[in-house]
Amino acid sequence: MKRFARLLPALLLGLGLGGCGLVYTVDVQQGNLLNKKLVDQLKPGMSKRQVALALGTPSVTSPFEQSRWDYVSSIKRRGKAAETRTLTLTFEGDSLARIEGDYFPEDSAQLIKDAKKYRLEFPDEKRPDDKKKSKG
Repeated sequence: MKRFARLLPALLLGLGLGGCGLVYTVDVQQGNLLNKKLVDQLKPGMSKRQVALALGTPSVTSPFEQSRWDYVSSIKRRGKAAETRTLTLTFEGDSLARIEGDYFPEDSAQLIKDAKKYRLEFPDEKRPDDKKKSKG
């Protein structure tokens, strides 16, 4: 019983801290990461293949509406509501007809910069630092 009496306050403290938002949560970006430079490359008349090479495959395609491609991106920042942006491309036949919607033009560079803060080590990647170590 004494062991339980010691464990209970620690458990309650942990739950309390977790509920207060003091525990760190990461920013989560999902979907297509589009930047202004890529979107500015799009011109009416481009083929679907050219658009796919420039932006990648769309997030959402409908089997019923094949002339519309949606690039959806959302970001959930700590303590804020999730933001969702959509870039909609409409095709007539195989050529791009309209570009509509919004995206995160100013945030994509910042997201990439933030992601580089967390340097992940992958065994199949060669880093400049690794070359110096192997020569030594």
